[in-house]
Amino acid sequence: MLLTQPSERVGAVPVAQAAGTPPGRRVRLPRRGIRRLAGLAWILPALVVLAVFVYLPLVQNLGFSTMEWDIYSGSQEFIGADNYAKLVRDPIFWSSLGNNVLYAVISLAFQVFGAIVLAAIIEGIRSDRWRRSLRAIYFVPSAISLTVAGLLFYFIYEPNLGLLNHVLEQIGLAAWAQPWLGQESTAMVAVIAMSQWQGFGYSTLLFAVAIQRIPSELYEAAAIDGIGTIRRFFTITLPLVREMTGLMIIVTISGAFQVFNEVMVMTSGGPNNSTQVLGTWLYRNGFVRNDFGYAAATATVIFVVTLAIALVQLWINRRRRVEW
Repeated sequence: MLLTQPSERVGAVPVAQAAGTPPGRRVRLPRRGIRRLAGLAWILPALVVLAVFVYLPLVQNLGFSTMEWDIYSGSQEFIGADNYAKLVRDPIFWSSLGNNVLYAVISLAFQVFGAIVLAAIIEGIRSDRWRRSLRAIYFVPSAISLTVAGLLFYFIYEPNLGLLNHVLEQIGLAAWAQPWLGQESTAMVAVIAMSQWQGFGYSTLLFAVAIQRIPSELYEAAAIDGIGTIRRFFTITLPLVREMTGLMIIVTISGAFQVFNEVMVMTSGGPNNSTQVLGTWLYRNGFVRNDFGYAAATATVIFVVTLAIALVQLWINRRRRVEW
């Protein structure tokens, strides 16, 4: 008696043939859709967190900017675009915006272009021990919090007992000694100088990492061809760290328009509102003057400016991406 499989018996139709599939080929389940659902399940928690803590507050802030809102009494009145019209007429808003722009320009000069030069110099040192030591030395200020650094420089700038005026007197430049944070002409520059000291080392370390990724063969070939150090910097180093440069430009400009701690600790926006930036002006209107609608409008301006700058820079970097 012959034993046959159920699918091979007379009158039985194989599953594969019933489905129109050639004999001997297995039926595969549609796994592509399952994989997509599984991937969505993995990223869903992150999307929920972003929606709740980032995008929803942005939408709410836009709504608050169209209201006259007393946070203590809870009264709200829709006033449309009046807060934005008030921004346009506010001279302190424009001076604050100008301080942010000045902050961004000086930060670009030091924390981007100055940091590239310093990183190239450090990575050009042959001694590995010296390279490591210099990286650590320049990075130490970045490990100090902005509040502590602001208090430190507050005492350095103190007109009577501060270190800066004392050093100027000792080297014969007593005429340069002045109340750095107490007069409008020098207060903002003094605050910006503290911020550059605090963030310069971090930018330098990032550029040093980017330079380390450049193949050493390029520098060796340039040295064989007799190309000097400065020319190697402009023809090899600078083009091949372009992506890191673009990233640091975005981070630096965004940080310049979001600056708050150092100004609040050192001057609180004074003297005579000469060091107000958008962040401190927002705080002053929202939490001191109880004008949260106007503060929300200021926050919307900060968001729009930083987003526009980031999108433009990302578009430029995408068009000029470097591969090797």
